[in-house]
Amino acid sequence: MPELVVQLTRVGFLVLLWLFVLAALRVVRSDLYAASGLRVAIPSFRRNKKEARPRSGRKTPRQLVVTHGALAGTRIALDGRPILIGRADDSTLVLDDDYASTRHARLSLRGDDWYVEDLGSTNGTYLDRAKVTAPLRVPLGVPIRIGKTVIELRP
Repeated sequence: MPELVVQLTRVGFLVLLWLFVLAALRVVRSDLYAASGLRVAIPSFRRNKKEARPRSGRKTPRQLVVTHGALAGTRIALDGRPILIGRADDSTLVLDDDYASTRHARLSLRGDDWYVEDLGSTNGTYLDRAKVTAPLRVPLGVPIRIGKTVIELRP
């Protein structure tokens, strides 16, 4: 076999090896940064007139509370913006949970109600005991389970 082909094969193998090492380091780095904690959205002080007046006799959710898991006791103020939940560094609620996906679930406001949506996670998102397969309305105090983490909407 010509010497040039052997050298090109060696260089190609080294390039592939380095690409693999860099990909592995990227995964490790994202896991380490995800373990660093929680990123909380800055609350907005502007409120719509619609937001300021809850329906009569009905409490509106004001905060998201982590009730079980590594971040138990964490509270996030609900200001109408969607809340991304997962292991990704840019998530609103960054979970250090082996059973959570990078982009696991999203809570979003539709009208006056909050809805939970699974974003194609590996282990699923559960509202109470039902698996979320389509966007579902989240009532106050009903647990949402993502891996070992449980969250609830509270007034």
